[in-house]
Amino acid sequence: MPRLSRHSGVYEKARITLPALLESIKSNPNFAKAGAVGVFVGVVRGETIEKNMVQKLELEAYAEKANEVLAEICSELKERDGVVDVQIHHLIGEFGVGEDVVYVIVAGVHRHDVFPVLEEAVERYKKEAPIFKKEYIIDKEETPRSYWVSERKTR
Repeated sequence: MPRLSRHSGVYEKARITLPALLESIKSNPNFAKAGAVGVFVGVVRGETIEKNMVQKLELEAYAEKANEVLAEICSELKERDGVVDVQIHHLIGEFGVGEDVVYVIVAGVHRHDVFPVLEEAVERYKKEAPIFKKEYIIDKEETPRSYWVSERKTR
């Protein structure tokens, strides 16, 4: 696995792993100040809100802009008191149920410094980064369907 050169971004599936990211955050020269590391791992859920069975997800991104947005979110959150490092890494490609799709890692001086920043980082990347999700489902009538999640929300 190649050494990571940046602390956020979108990557093709299987290009990064959580253990490599944890090593990356620990290699931060300021990591000695950290007393806590919080990790959020987003995975493919097997059921939609409407109780349809998910077969798989396809994730795409406007990579250049997504990388810019993720870097900006990380940079802003790193400025908070007690925060040592923030990383957001989103995977793109095709994913089955249970597979990892995003890693958000926050290192902080104390645990109370980590949790609010971790939650904000997750909420912000979901709203701000141009990353698009297509769900492949089996609906209640047992019919296979697919749709971009943003389309479903506007119906």
